[in-house]
Amino acid sequence: QVLLTESGGGLVQAGGSLRLSCAASADILGYRVMAWFRQAPGKEDEFVAGSAWSGGTTFYADFAEGRFTISTDNAKNTVYLQLNSLKPQDTAVYCCAAGAILSREKNRYLYWGQGTRVTVSS
Repeated sequence: QVLLTESGGGLVQAGGSLRLSCAASADILGYRVMAWFRQAPGKEDEFVAGSAWSGGTTFYADFAEGRFTISTDNAKNTVYLQLNSLKPQDTAVYCCAAGAILSREKNRYLYWGQGTRVTVSS
């Protein structure tokens, strides 16, 4: 059983920054990729960013490119999502997910955390 626990969400003003963390249980190493998704109120889940644990391959949704950065710390079994230049439309619950194949598709990921809420005020 893989456990994922997110933290780091909160309330921030537009233009501010947050760093989200996703701590994974030790047996995460069998899953080669991690991703962040988000769900805004009244909207479908959407892909934000993904990375191999090796860090060599990362990719982003268009809205995240240039503002958000995904990174991994293998020693800590933790994946991060740095959120910069936040906008009110970034308000959502952000969840991390683990899988075997890099993908923007939610159904490619096998394990999910409970999420951490990010609220951006204008």
